[in-house]
Amino acid sequence: MSTIDTNFQQTGESIRLLARSGKFHTPTITSAPGFVQANLIVLPSRLAPDFRQFCARNSVPCPLLAETPIGIFDRLKSHIPGLTGQQIAGDLDLRSDFPRYMIYDNGRLTKSHVANIEREWTGDHVGFLIGCSFSFDAALTKAGLPPAHTLWGRNVPMYRTRVPLCPAGVFKNSTYIVSMRPYRRKDIEKVRDITRPYLITHGEPIDWGWDAVERLGISNIATPEYGDAPVAPDGTELVQGFGEGDETLEPVFFGCGVTPQEAIQRAGLEGRVFAHAPGHMIVLDIKDSDITRDN
Repeated sequence: MSTIDTNFQQTGESIRLLARSGKFHTPTITSAPGFVQANLIVLPSRLAPDFRQFCARNSVPCPLLAETPIGIFDRLKSHIPGLTGQQIAGDLDLRSDFPRYMIYDNGRLTKSHVANIEREWTGDHVGFLIGCSFSFDAALTKAGLPPAHTLWGRNVPMYRTRVPLCPAGVFKNSTYIVSMRPYRRKDIEKVRDITRPYLITHGEPIDWGWDAVERLGISNIATPEYGDAPVAPDGTELVQGFGEGDETLEPVFFGCGVTPQEAIQRAGLEGRVFAHAPGHMIVLDIKDSDITRDN
């Protein structure tokens, strides 16, 4: 478990500093509620233009929040209108402020859940921050609709789909990764309404219902490619047929910021690429109210 005092005031900066010091190394599911969280992709500079275009063409699973200048790990250039990089995160070190990292060499995962990437970062790398759906979990909880994974201290389940992404340069032949939260059928419209304003953290679900499992091409809902196996709100295994009528529990699928890691593997990129470990996000200084838009 992470060494963290739950009584102190959690902010984006306080969580980053704990991760940087090695005292926080677990998923950030319920960390600093109300503060925006983000995914990470770090690429050789020659790949940055293609990745920037890839995000622009696939803004639901890959909403681009900010990037760094070449070789810089402690300063951001904002992609969020009306916000500066300094406002997004002031005291920042992308090499150590995520609780855990993944390292890819030539498109293949070579190191998983490493503590930091300080020795691996070079003067040619560019870091990108991508919006994360954890950012609206607090809003769902506040509305009386807490996601099941937050109730049980689990990582959100994430699945590979067959939904194609728009290609951009070297990034092609890839598909969506989606995260899943189960909800009663009668609550799904409310879930959509709550998450819809979070456009730069994936927004409302892309599909829902048990028939969506086949529609999205998910091979087995019980065994996600990333994260923990799904559970119902009561902590039991999520299975089809729980409840009746409007009380039926159904899977609800959202765009997911692990999608770029899938794209990196599909593209077989030459060189060393870094990413966050799924579920282990950076927590920023901005809050939900800074990024949400009216319906």
